[in-house]
Amino acid sequence: EEGREETFRLVGPDETDAKQKAISIDSPMARALLKKQVGDEVRITTDERTRILLVTDIRYGGSASPEA
Repeated sequence: EEGREETFRLVGPDETDAKQKAISIDSPMARALLKKQVGDEVRITTDERTRILLVTDIRYGGSASPEA
């Protein structure tokens, strides 16, 4: 909706780092993203806010940073 592009990395609970956009696999956002494919829309509701995300790319391994 807002036209922003963000990259997230799903990690184990002990590797969570918000500054690096590494989110815990146990978080509501990560659970909503599991088993999604490129082109899927994902609706996530947290703290009385609903976000709709569009999956544009999926990569395995590496960093959440596009430069890595």
